[in-house]
Amino acid sequence: MVPVQWYLLLAAMLFGIGLIGVLTKRNALVVMMSVELMLNAANLTFLAFARQQGNLGGHAIAFFVIAVAAAEAAVGLAIVIAIYRTRGSVDIDEVRELREDA
Repeated sequence: MVPVQWYLLLAAMLFGIGLIGVLTKRNALVVMMSVELMLNAANLTFLAFARQQGNLGGHAIAFFVIAVAAAEAAVGLAIVIAIYRTRGSVDIDEVRELREDA
């Protein structure tokens, strides 16, 4: 059996990689993927503690986080497509607002 600390270490590493991606990358799609990585790290933490405690509460929260992540991906992708259609780029630095310049 794998100790719970290893799961928590893996989750911390995944969260750190996602955080670095959010803070350093300029492409909106890469930032969205980094946020998904951070949400998966949180899921791993919930599931590790649920396994340690022996209850199903962590599993229920993980399913809720998965649903929120799916909604975030759908809305985020729609926003990225709208920005790309109007600006021609998904660079975060170039996008200041969603309306066209007058």
